[in-house]
Amino acid sequence: MIDTAHSTAVLEDIQLEPQELQALIHRADTIFKAHFPQTVCFERAIFFSWGCTIGDCTFCYMSTQPKDKPPRETKRSSESILAEFIIAKQLGWDIGFFTGGIGVLKPDEQEQLLKTASEIIGEKIWLSVGPVAKPLLQKYLPYIKGVVGSTETINPELHKIVCPSKPLAPYERMFEAAKELNLKRAMTFIVGMGETHDDLKLLIDFIKKYQIHKIHIYSLIPQKGTMFENASIPTAEDQAWWIANLRIAFPELDIQCGIWEDRIAYLPLLLTSGANSFSKFRALNLFGTKLADDVEFQATLTGRSFVGTLTKLPDKTDENWNQEVDRLSLDQDMKERIRVKLFQYLNQMRKNLNQKSQPKSEIKKQGMIDELHHP
Repeated sequence: MIDTAHSTAVLEDIQLEPQELQALIHRADTIFKAHFPQTVCFERAIFFSWGCTIGDCTFCYMSTQPKDKPPRETKRSSESILAEFIIAKQLGWDIGFFTGGIGVLKPDEQEQLLKTASEIIGEKIWLSVGPVAKPLLQKYLPYIKGVVGSTETINPELHKIVCPSKPLAPYERMFEAAKELNLKRAMTFIVGMGETHDDLKLLIDFIKKYQIHKIHIYSLIPQKGTMFENASIPTAEDQAWWIANLRIAFPELDIQCGIWEDRIAYLPLLLTSGANSFSKFRALNLFGTKLADDVEFQATLTGRSFVGTLTKLPDKTDENWNQEVDRLSLDQDMKERIRVKLFQYLNQMRKNLNQKSQPKSEIKKQGMIDELHHP
């Protein structure tokens, strides 16, 4: 028998209106429980750059980057990327996808990073780097499980407005090529950019046509400097409506919901609506903070168990962490550079944990000391 006790409590607490939406979400929750284990995990999207050769999607923070800075100069160092993969693996985070601005990495750079990243996590990776031609997909086959199309919205007229230089057609060709190569297909959809409920049929038809395995349902983050800077933030109910309808239409679809630190309270409703997992939490910066505590708490309000952790470092010595670097098939110079970045991240995470355990007066005092040592 399917246990609906936890999800019913979540819905009653939020007091959803109208009743039709409440019934929709109950139905989606029942379908989810019939097809998936009662667990939830955090998915980390690992970025390799903060710029993009397109750079004009009207919702995206990459469009606000300085125009005089070449996109290739916005890429992260390989050592910082690989150090993040090590941490994600050790903390039990799923890798949502490896991603960054279109055209920033050269194919050989991308292949090397994919090779080492898949070695670190012990499995193939989802790739989201814009439309990828079939020959390159074949090149990456040993390291990728599937491709993610950053489709954003399916309404053709709206798509022209929000992604003027990123049409859907190249992604559709990539999905066809991926099918031929037995690669999985995933896509993104952002709630709050002007879509209507009438677009649901377009989205369902698109998922069916390209046999999409996974969808990332985000809600708009109004970015300063974009046309959406002063837009209203979508409600939890707005995002839940799309998730619930897709869960009902596709009982076995992998649905991932995006939150942000100002939308942690959305999580119980989004999971109850049929989402498998969540992302868009700044896990490295906020690891071990009270916000991370709240994320784990909110996720388990649905009765699901939390896989992985945002609040506890594994019981590993520095030597154990060093061993994770030493075992990689890389030259010694790169290993040393990864090691430096790895411990920079770990030290910040440990600092977060220590600050959380200190009285507020001690935290303030430590902050003054840090300012003296790091002007």
